[in-house]
Amino acid sequence: MTSTVDQRVQSCPDCGTEVRTQYGFVPWCADCDWNVDPGGAGEPAGRLETLRRGLARRHGERLYAEVSADAVLRPRRDLHGMLALALALAVHGVTAALIVGGLLLVVLGWGTALPLLGALCLVLAFALRPRFGRLPEHGPLLLRGDAPELFALIDEVAAAVGTTGVHTVAITDEVNASVSTYGIRQRRVLTVGLGLWEILTPQERIALLGHELGHYANGDARHGLVIGNALQSLGAWWYLLARTPNPTFAEAAVNAVCLLPRCAVLGLLMLLDQLTLRATQRGEYLADSWAARCGSTEAAVGLIDRLLTSDSAATTLLRESNALKAGRPGDGGGRDAWRGLWERLAAHMDSVPASEHERLLRRGARHGHGVDSTHPPTHLRRSRLLAAPPVPATVTADTARRTALDAELCAARDRVARRVVNGR
Repeated sequence: MTSTVDQRVQSCPDCGTEVRTQYGFVPWCADCDWNVDPGGAGEPAGRLETLRRGLARRHGERLYAEVSADAVLRPRRDLHGMLALALALAVHGVTAALIVGGLLLVVLGWGTALPLLGALCLVLAFALRPRFGRLPEHGPLLLRGDAPELFALIDEVAAAVGTTGVHTVAITDEVNASVSTYGIRQRRVLTVGLGLWEILTPQERIALLGHELGHYANGDARHGLVIGNALQSLGAWWYLLARTPNPTFAEAAVNAVCLLPRCAVLGLLMLLDQLTLRATQRGEYLADSWAARCGSTEAAVGLIDRLLTSDSAATTLLRESNALKAGRPGDGGGRDAWRGLWERLAAHMDSVPASEHERLLRRGARHGHGVDSTHPPTHLRRSRLLAAPPVPATVTADTARRTALDAELCAARDRVARRVVNGR
């Protein structure tokens, strides 16, 4: 319990209610929501992201009502998905046409200026080519031989979800986790950010694995090879056709020529977003269900509560990184200041009061789907888990397993901590 010495007391300027706030956190009024969002949500940078978030706002509440009414969530193959696939194939068809046309112009156009046009087509096709993904460049990479107990846990969670495990685990300092594929063979990689992993309980970590591996089971088309690369290609077209600000006369002419193609690309981007957004957000709700099934409903809700305060964790890591550069007084650790980083982070996150959690939930509810254009708002994800019948964990970690996991991650934890604090 927080003592009154650690609190500041003031009256709410709007309704006069006494407001007690722990030092280091935002003062706000639970009665009238005064100062619940002191900075404001702000508008996203760029017209494209603004339009995407507008789509999410229009469909968000309807999707929440839909998934709340379903007793059991399952992936859906619908007309929107088929249309998205067809549109993505058409986008890749343009890239293929550039390759074929460019080669024909280069081979058959000798003696004219056509090879130059062909070379331009080939350069564009190279910029628009499908990407097969890469392993994360920063952070330790673990294979099965490096962490057998961790991979055994991942395999157990994957079996509970109905999919297979991963080939590589990447360890970073992020307050996040994700799954993706890499290489032509589309091998699987799980990225675990220690900024999140280290502030979770053992069962919340299992819930996190269930959520991330659930994306493989769901068949997330938006990040798949065909549709994901089509979105990247359209994004590249949008960048190439971008309007030049404060143009000269020649640049103004180029802007005018590119206006219609730019509008067409924007329209295709919005259409592909529209066709895939609902499925992507539905996939997040489904992944939350997998998290609850693997780690328990309580652990899944706890995971979401931690995600709610992820900004605080990121700020703590940044403060630790800047402390050494600023010459933290009384540290005494010098270049060894990285030792105990994760313990300090966990202690700080445990000190976040319940009132701060409530403030963040209300802030999310106020801004709705403007907070994120691909994930449902955190407060809606949390509400759905709490509204569903609670489920027990199907995967657990006893003391022996937790000890083995800590031992396997020890070297990676130290390496990442050194990079956070010492910059290497």
